[in-house]
Amino acid sequence: MVRIMGYRRRLQNAFEHAQCLPLGENTRYILLSDCHRGTGTSYDNFLKNQHLYVAALQYYMQRGYYYIELGDGEELWENRCRDQIISSHCETYRLFDILERKCRITRLFGNHDHVMEGVLPEAVILQTGNGCVKIGLTHGHQVDFKNSVMCCLTRFLVRYLWRPLEQFGVNDPTSAAKNNKRADRTERKLEQWAKENGIILVTGHTHRPRLTETVYQAAEGIYLNTGSCVHPYGITGIELNGLRAYLVKWKMTAGSDMILRAEREILAGPLVMIACN
Repeated sequence: MVRIMGYRRRLQNAFEHAQCLPLGENTRYILLSDCHRGTGTSYDNFLKNQHLYVAALQYYMQRGYYYIELGDGEELWENRCRDQIISSHCETYRLFDILERKCRITRLFGNHDHVMEGVLPEAVILQTGNGCVKIGLTHGHQVDFKNSVMCCLTRFLVRYLWRPLEQFGVNDPTSAAKNNKRADRTERKLEQWAKENGIILVTGHTHRPRLTETVYQAAEGIYLNTGSCVHPYGITGIELNGLRAYLVKWKMTAGSDMILRAEREILAGPLVMIACN
């Protein structure tokens, strides 16, 4: 009999070989997730926000941020050909190439791009030099049985059943982002795991942005979520400026001169992290 590991063990496995990056007063990270970049068709949920995304990415590049994408960057459940996705969003991948040359980008895989396992890592750990403050970054699908253990079956259903039905207004029941009850269960598990392990856990997956304005003491557990890049009203993400975290939103606004501009707004924060001596 095959024994299926529980969600706690699946999350633990994700961090066992995680990439480690420094966290300190002078580090800057921008955390985004769930871009779901597609092939430029009407099914491409990223298409409506692609110009906003490029503007936001340029903003962070100019200010020396390190870009971390927490999975589901590419929509490889609905689409088979990654090359077509890259050609449809060539400006985004041009900026990725620049960040790669500067060693300022890490992209993780999620459930919708899990075929990139082995090419992209599953998790990243940010921590201070003394290890007092530790932030675990991953997609978050590991606690969602249908989107982790049953990933291949769920991908088949999405690609050949739920995708065609979307045009008739039928939501995919396997998606945590489109099913509030599933999202609630997923987030309760992620929050519980963060508390049990005394870590700041940041994920995407549910597309529901979350950050509490508070002071974080070492060894406490707290769960945060970046949201997504496919909201109808714009893009949400989490900025880490030193030991302070902010939930931000990027949206399009029109000035009195009738020119559209990408605008950054702080939705929540700061979450202040106290590094022990």
